[in-house]
Amino acid sequence: MSDNSGGEILTVTQLNQAVARLLERSFALAWVSGELSNVTRAASGHWYFTLKDANAQVRAVMFRGRAQYVDFNPREGDKVEVRATVGLYAARGDFQLNVEVMRKAGVGNLYEAFLKLKAKLESEGLFDPFRKRSLPEFPRVIGVVTSPQAAALRDLISAFRRRAPHIQLIVYPTLVQGTGSAEQIAHAINTASSRAECDLLIVARGGGSLEDLWSFNDERVARAIAACKIPVISGVGHETDVTIADFVADLRAPTPTAAAELAATAHQDWLEHLAELGYGLQTALRRHLDDRTQSLDWLSRRLQSPTAAVRQHELRLAALQTRLRHAGKAPLAQLRFTLTERSRQLWHGLPNTVLLRAQLAARSRQISTGFAKIRATAAHRRESLRAQLELLAPQRTLERGYAIVQDAEGRILRDTADLAQHESIELRLAKGQAQIKIAKFSQQ
Repeated sequence: MSDNSGGEILTVTQLNQAVARLLERSFALAWVSGELSNVTRAASGHWYFTLKDANAQVRAVMFRGRAQYVDFNPREGDKVEVRATVGLYAARGDFQLNVEVMRKAGVGNLYEAFLKLKAKLESEGLFDPFRKRSLPEFPRVIGVVTSPQAAALRDLISAFRRRAPHIQLIVYPTLVQGTGSAEQIAHAINTASSRAECDLLIVARGGGSLEDLWSFNDERVARAIAACKIPVISGVGHETDVTIADFVADLRAPTPTAAAELAATAHQDWLEHLAELGYGLQTALRRHLDDRTQSLDWLSRRLQSPTAAVRQHELRLAALQTRLRHAGKAPLAQLRFTLTERSRQLWHGLPNTVLLRAQLAARSRQISTGFAKIRATAAHRRESLRAQLELLAPQRTLERGYAIVQDAEGRILRDTADLAQHESIELRLAKGQAQIKIAKFSQQ
C-alpha cells in the first residue's frame, strides 16, 4: 500500500514487527540488574515481571524452558541480575526484555572473588597434587567439622553406623553459613589439628546457593585446611557445587554421605577381603606342604639302600604270616567281644525307676507349692486393689464433706468463672441432692 506521494504505508503489525527485528539486531545479550516487581507465574510456566531501579522500569518475560533452571524462587523486591535480549512484544507494542538467565544480585561479584582467590592460592601451590596426603587405610577416630543441627551431620552418622560402626566420630561444632561462620570453621579445623585426636577430618555441609556455601570459599578456611596436620576430606554441597575448600583438601567428596564412604571402607567389605586373604593363604600353604611332602617322598625313595629294602620285605612277609595264623581266630573273638559289649550297654541303659519316681514326687510337691503361692499372692493383691478402689470411690469423698456442683445441664463446675448471678445450680452430697440459687459470688 502507498500514499499519493508514492511512500509505503505500513500497518501497525508491520511496524511493530520491523521495530522488534531492529531491536533484536541492534542489542546483543546483556546483563541487566534491577529490582523485581509485579512478578506473575502463568499457568503455562512462563514468568512475567517488571525490572526497575530508582529512575526507570522495563517489562520482562522469562519463558518456561529457561525459568526451570533458576535455582531460587524469585519474589517481589528481590535484587537480581538477568541476562537478556532486548525486544518488542508486537501484539501490544510493548518494549520488553527476553530473559535467558536470572541470578541473585551480587553473584557475579562473588564468582569473580572466587576466581581471584582460586588463582592466588593455586599460584602458592595449595592445590598442588604432590602436597595432598593419602587417607589412612584403617581410621579408628574421624573428626567432623559441621553444624550440630545440619542434615549433613545426620547423613554422616547414618552412613558410618551402616558401613563402619566401629569408627568413633568426634564433632567439632561450628556455623556453616552467615556472619562469622568462616572464622568459626577455620577455628574448628585448627582445633582438630592441634588436638590430634583424629586419624582423619571431614569438613561437611549440605547443598545450597553460592551465597550459602560462601564460607567455604573464605581464605581463612582454605589456609586452615592446608595447615591441618591430619588428612582432610571436603564434603561440601551437592555434586555440582565446587568450593575453594574442595581444591585445598586432600580429597574432595561430591556429598557428605560420599565423604563417609570415602573415609572408611565398609566393615563387611573388610571381613570379606580378610576371608579371601585367609583362604588364599591356606591354599598356598597347603600347596606348599604338598609339594614338600612329595619331594621328601621322592628323595626318600632315592636314598633307600638294598639291605633296607630286603629287610622291609622280610617284615612285610612276617606280618602276612601272622595275619594268616590269626585269620580264623579273629572273627570269633570279635563276635565274643561285641556280644559282651552289647550286654554291658543294655544293662547300663535300663532306667532307675526308683530314682525317677522320687524325682516325680519332688516335682509334684514343687508344683503344688508354687500354685498355692500364686493363689495366695493373687488373693492378697486382689484384696489390696479392692481396698484402694474403695478408698478412691467418689462416694467416700462426698462422705468426707465434699460436694459435686453441677449446672442446669449437668456439667460439673470447677471455677467461679463458670457461674452467673441468680443461676440455679445443683449440689450432690453424700446423702441426697439439693438445688440452690446463687445470690452473690466473687472471683479470686
